[in-house]
Amino acid sequence: MRVNEIFYSLQGEGAYTGTASIFIRLSGCNLSCGFCDTKHQPYKDYTKEEIAREIAVYEAKNIVFTGGEPSLQLDAETIDFFHKLGYFIQVETNGTRKLPYNVDWVTCSPKDLFCKNAEIKQEKIDEVKVVFDGLIDPAKYLNIEAKLYFLQPCDVGDAFSNEHIISQCVEYILAHPKWTLSLQTQKILKVK
Repeated sequence: MRVNEIFYSLQGEGAYTGTASIFIRLSGCNLSCGFCDTKHQPYKDYTKEEIAREIAVYEAKNIVFTGGEPSLQLDAETIDFFHKLGYFIQVETNGTRKLPYNVDWVTCSPKDLFCKNAEIKQEKIDEVKVVFDGLIDPAKYLNIEAKLYFLQPCDVGDAFSNEHIISQCVEYILAHPKWTLSLQTQKILKVK
């Protein structure tokens, strides 16, 4: 597997916010979103056994495969391998490709408003996480079948603009309570 980085932290977003997790960031993505701030291109090749040895030092049994786009590399055999070691597997995906059937929790962050050819192909989705910039109407994403729907205020790097976006996001959720607020708590806590 092409691994950009492995690190141990708290899940900062969505349903598992605050959960001690092992993050495995895979390299490469099938989309090119203009706002992407993830440096996922550099990588080192790892076997699943090498990954297992590296993460064995951590107490948590929650793995978050992220990217880039994990669906480019993950397969059912790899997921089974980590299941046999007692891990719960979460995947953060743009949803444009199908993931293996045996992933435990799928977080889909649609990118169709920002990229061409970004239609959702993933069928099992546990949570939809939409980055809210105050300009889009998240209602279109309610047609994606999921257990949970999260709106996450977009961090545009400007305190005044961010405050305005957060305010709009809160107002939207109050008017549309099927949505739940997701903050990037890793930024608030200043952890990776």
